[in-house]
Amino acid sequence: MSNIVLYRKYRPVSFKEVIGQEHIVATLRHAAKSGLLSHAYLFAGSRGSGKTTIARIVAKAANCENLQDGDPCNKCLSCQEIIAGRAVDIIEIDAASNRGIDEIRELKEGVRFAPSSLKEKVFIIDEAHQLTKEAANALLKTLEEPPPRTMFILATTEVHKMIPTILSRCQRFDFRKIPVKDIVLRLTQILKKEGVKADPNALHLIATRSGGSFRDAETLLDRILTYHLSDNKEGSIAVEMVRELLGIINTHLFEEMTALLANKKAAEALELFDSHLLQGMDPFEFVRQLTAYLRSLMVLQINPALKESVLLEFLTPEQKEKASEQAKEFPALRLRAALEKFMQAEQDMKYASIVQLPLEIAIAEICGVGKEKLP
Repeated sequence: MSNIVLYRKYRPVSFKEVIGQEHIVATLRHAAKSGLLSHAYLFAGSRGSGKTTIARIVAKAANCENLQDGDPCNKCLSCQEIIAGRAVDIIEIDAASNRGIDEIRELKEGVRFAPSSLKEKVFIIDEAHQLTKEAANALLKTLEEPPPRTMFILATTEVHKMIPTILSRCQRFDFRKIPVKDIVLRLTQILKKEGVKADPNALHLIATRSGGSFRDAETLLDRILTYHLSDNKEGSIAVEMVRELLGIINTHLFEEMTALLANKKAAEALELFDSHLLQGMDPFEFVRQLTAYLRSLMVLQINPALKESVLLEFLTPEQKEKASEQAKEFPALRLRAALEKFMQAEQDMKYASIVQLPLEIAIAEICGVGKEKLP
């Protein structure tokens, strides 16, 4: 294993390597193949969804001397210069730290000159929504009347903050959050190249923890892989190792807690909660994961057919079966009340002198202990 972080080491270098944004890749690949690439693109989507990666592939495709069915060959001089970061005609700007009018004026000055060695000069502006109003208006003028052989690719995580006039002058692509199955596929490919085996359920845990971000998933895998290789070179990455390193609580606890709440067993529920606290469980992590599990029950109560939807992709097939059973046993009104009380408890815990107290009160009230009687 090299000292290069995984998300850089295995960043896709061609359209065919991209996973999870097929609707975007197909369009851009066809545009490159047909010579119809636009002068201005806007890539909008959550962090780690592949915006900058695909922007760099588009930059290569626009300059490649030997396109392969719309894909950059990654072998010609232009591709090699871009891959090595030596191409002066590919300019990446982080708008989060270069957001002012002076930086955009410098960009406009650079636009006036033809590409020095490549066919197209490409400006990739990351976090474009952070440009000041004055800078955005200055950029607008350039987008309206772009010089020949110049391309702009704007990337943003908050497209609603972009000024409408810029949006109207760009071809917009909306990047989806990456589904868990696609992240698992990517992690499996990486581990195969690294020569490391892993329990599929361990990769599922990492994927659900990543929040739909390839980069976050690969960063988590990097951390786990470092520990694994230093501690257990021969075995595979196990579920328990991932849970321990990432602070993920075993879903069996939530299944057991849910059964006790459904049957109004307050004493047993409090005892179960307290015993895990004594073992070092983080109460904030507990309430977040329990709320997510109870939400899955609510979804299944509303529509059992949603069991295979992305709403419940954080659960394994076995966990989905258990959740389906519990959804039938938990009274619907009390389940909604439980969700509301746990969400409120999470907020109250931030200011409580005894951190776990709001949770204990929520558990008691859901089980009908005290003045409030729930159905």
